[in-house]
Amino acid sequence: MLEKVVITRPRAQAEPLARAVAALGREPVVLPLLEIQPLPDPAPLRQALALLPEYDLVAFVSPNAIDAAFAHIAAWPAGVPVAVVGEGSRAALARHGLTDDTATIYSPPPGQPSDSEHLLQAIDLARLAGRRVLIVRGESGRELMPEAFAAAGALVTTVAAYRRATPTLSPELAERLRALLATPNDWVITSSEALRGLAALAHALDPVDGVVKLQQQHLIVPHARIAETACALGLTRLTQAASGDAGVLAALQSQE
Repeated sequence: MLEKVVITRPRAQAEPLARAVAALGREPVVLPLLEIQPLPDPAPLRQALALLPEYDLVAFVSPNAIDAAFAHIAAWPAGVPVAVVGEGSRAALARHGLTDDTATIYSPPPGQPSDSEHLLQAIDLARLAGRRVLIVRGESGRELMPEAFAAAGALVTTVAAYRRATPTLSPELAERLRALLATPNDWVITSSEALRGLAALAHALDPVDGVVKLQQQHLIVPHARIAETACALGLTRLTQAASGDAGVLAALQSQE
């Protein structure tokens, strides 16, 4: 009997992958380990988005940033380029009417990892000297992108569009997690923050047995940075997949 495939993304991004996993004949389990929450005060976000026509580039760090921002955008201003880190974000832009036919969109080249490093390589940073760049992200995040734009001489504004939170160990979550850890499964982990949250939940479930059972699980991660986080947590049963859903699905098929 094939193991379950536990998808730990926020629910909105997990459902399409769950359908694709089911199409492979595997049993998907959606277990969001990051909750995407609205900001208590969206005024700074609205103020930044009201000035969109004045920016020379707007960078979104995730699909969540795109969806949260477009809740306050009536129409994208013509001529303002967009930068995103991967195919998931391109799909989110398309849901809001932005494609390569309607806007200039920068992203890592096909086949390259979906991350800030490869996005920055796809942009002519020197042309941004003295120009205004807006970065839309969660309340916290890596500083690589704003620091790289600033080092190139850009005038950088960073604004939060949402907040992330790891779930607390409710009785319902404890029951689900205990059942999933009872036998080895494949876990799709697309965030170091979610992985650290999972490790904390397993420890809270049982400081010894919960951690041991987590170490017996097989992790599928799309980035070396997440693999490093896993190893630091003592989780060594892992496969590093290519970026995007296609990479995750290919990694699952390679396990069969």
